[in-house]
Amino acid sequence: MSKKDDFDLGVFLPYLLNQAAEESSLAFTQLYKNKYGMLRTEWRVLFHLGSFGQMTATEIVDRAKIHKTKISRAVQKLVEKRFVARERSENDRRQENLILTPSGSAAYEDLSEVAREYDARLCAKFTDEEVRLLRKMLRRLGELE
Repeated sequence: MSKKDDFDLGVFLPYLLNQAAEESSLAFTQLYKNKYGMLRTEWRVLFHLGSFGQMTATEIVDRAKIHKTKISRAVQKLVEKRFVARERSENDRRQENLILTPSGSAAYEDLSEVAREYDARLCAKFTDEEVRLLRKMLRRLGELE
């Protein structure tokens, strides 16, 4: 027995955003997975460190809005792959600062170019004004603007 109501999942904004995010990231996911053996959270950690420099795992958790357990696992994998190094904080010995290694920086530089090209292909579906507006609206939804 099913209940029929007037809720239309096809116009529910969180659903549409999730569908668009999944679809738009699929091909890019394959690029970093095939080339560097990274999972999505590892890629996001790598890009946070490449974009913002030295950070703690807690800072990445806060900025990326990813659960600390997932970040911890991703950091461990990136350390094992020698893309990330840990350094004890001089101010607080309980805290570790994370930095990209030379191979991590090289992977970041390579994937940054791939990301720019991928972003340009996605944006080509829209006018410049639509892209500007879409970015603005998504930042507002993500409380980044």
